[in-house]
Amino acid sequence: MSTNELHPTGGYEHVTIVEPGRIAYLAGQCPVDAEERVVGVGDLDRQIEQVAANAIAALASVGAGPEAVVRSVVYVVSADSATVGDAWHRFAERTSLAPAFKAASTVIGVTALGYPDQLVELDLTARLP
Repeated sequence: MSTNELHPTGGYEHVTIVEPGRIAYLAGQCPVDAEERVVGVGDLDRQIEQVAANAIAALASVGAGPEAVVRSVVYVVSADSATVGDAWHRFAERTSLAPAFKAASTVIGVTALGYPDQLVELDLTARLP
């Protein structure tokens, strides 16, 4: 089966091929500030903004940017598929992390995450320069 036979996507790739080299696996990026406080309690959009900012900083710490991401997984606390899908689109279309969502990507609805009041978490894998 070729990727031409797969369903259309919202902008991500079904498959991302990475050339041999160094890979960075980022820990799940959470909506927490420098004091490890959850920001935007009850506000998914605000939490997405914080997660995106944290992910940009984590990528920069290893000399990479969003365009270096080869896989993303978004976890959203919700059983509503529209809410889960909208969270992915928010990252992919309205944050500075948007180029990361052109690669292979998955979004998952979950019942809870690690911090109380946490609504979203982002797992990224990036190729290093």
